[in-house]
Amino acid sequence: MMQHLIILPIVLPMFTGLFMLLNRNGATHPRRLFAMVSTSLLVVVGILLLIQSNDDVVRYYALGDWQPPFGIILVLDRLSAMMVLLTAVLALGSVIYACAGDDEQGSNFHGLFQLQLMGVNGAFLTGDLFNLFVFFEVLLIASYALLIHGGGKTRIHSSFHYVALNLAGSALFLIAVGTLYGVTGTLNMADMAQRIPMLEASQASIAQVGAMLLLVVFGLKAAMLPLYFWLPRAYAAAPAPVAALFVIMSKVGIYGILRIYTLIFGTQAGVLADIAQPWAWWLGLATLVLGSVGVLAARDLRTQVSYLILISIGTLLAGIGINTQQATSALLYYLIHTTLVTGGLFLLADVIARQRGKAGARIVRSRAVTQVAPLGVLFFVGAMAVIGMPPLSGAIGKTLLMQSANAPEYKVWLWAILLGSSLVSVVALSRAGSTVFWRANRKEETSETMGALRGVAMVLLIGASPLISLLAGPVAEFTEATAAQLSDTQRYIQAILPADTAGGDA
Repeated sequence: MMQHLIILPIVLPMFTGLFMLLNRNGATHPRRLFAMVSTSLLVVVGILLLIQSNDDVVRYYALGDWQPPFGIILVLDRLSAMMVLLTAVLALGSVIYACAGDDEQGSNFHGLFQLQLMGVNGAFLTGDLFNLFVFFEVLLIASYALLIHGGGKTRIHSSFHYVALNLAGSALFLIAVGTLYGVTGTLNMADMAQRIPMLEASQASIAQVGAMLLLVVFGLKAAMLPLYFWLPRAYAAAPAPVAALFVIMSKVGIYGILRIYTLIFGTQAGVLADIAQPWAWWLGLATLVLGSVGVLAARDLRTQVSYLILISIGTLLAGIGINTQQATSALLYYLIHTTLVTGGLFLLADVIARQRGKAGARIVRSRAVTQVAPLGVLFFVGAMAVIGMPPLSGAIGKTLLMQSANAPEYKVWLWAILLGSSLVSVVALSRAGSTVFWRANRKEETSETMGALRGVAMVLLIGASPLISLLAGPVAEFTEATAAQLSDTQRYIQAILPADTAGGDA
């Protein structure tokens, strides 16, 4: 059974999603229970995969028993296991929140939600470049429908830009995959990694084109400057549980850059070595600056959280640009923190908007929220965490990342911009919190409350920050081991490819 565990994060949401779509007219409560049970099982599977990966062995699962480099494979290492579990926890919080009523705003919510999980998990587990494209398409198709769940002019308008840009990205992805296949003769990532250094000069130039096209695709998915402008509008317009789940989609882009440009175009890639890191460094810093400006200028809580995601993306890209094992470990710690906290902040912004009447999520003086104490505490913890104030996990992640910038050319830029973005976030979130909770009109309170399910979902995600801080030692140890395994590309290649096929024709 344990050898088949690796495929469960794909087949479990796939069968759940198909069942939900086929029974779209079923009773509401059984459907909700089924969705929550399935997502909870996904969390359990993620935990088991994380435990399994902790022995530092790279495992693969050959679909149809077609062995690599010829067949389609799924690969389990520390990084993929971590991302699968992170996705499952975020999805559980999102689906619990949706079951409080958001899932009834349109049809097929739970089925599409599960199919998107299938696509995200498949992208994290695949060891084949073409199937990375396939899983990208699965998660994107589901996200197109989820973005307009519930309808409305704003969502439809935002979805147009989102769909158009991602269709363009998909076309570039397919061209990049075809280009790399043309010069290497393989789509298996491990096989491609050992062929890239052996390319002739003319072939290496073509492979460089494919590598840069992939960087554009992953940069678009991660919302890296200048490919960011779709994210704030799309995420702010999406239903709250969908926006929370979408947080992991930007991390798929970060994962793609980490995986491809460490394994295939890493230090061992000859003339194509570390081709993406300089771009990630400078564009990451620029994304950080832009996100800081957006957070300060935002006049809506949802838009503000969207720009906080851009700040996190810029921080992660800067860590990739530093290109050391210590920096990779730090950015992985920060990635876990920022994914859960920003997802929880989207849910919190929606609850606040529901209790403020016509003002909604706008940062303007309006009637008071009904549950000032619990919402205020959640907002304070979430804001402290996302800003990076001690002793919460954001401070630990940013400190680890700044410590990893040992070279002077990295330290000066990173420390100044990262600390500056934290200061700007303090100002922006302080203004938002004081306007929503302190300057409210107490005579116009609403009777609407957040409800038990919404409360549980927000506590699960925002409360992860204090938990990650308490478990900082074990979490940091795991991310350090993950960074070490990620940098050891030969171990990955030797685990996937039999000795007699190394360097052979596909």
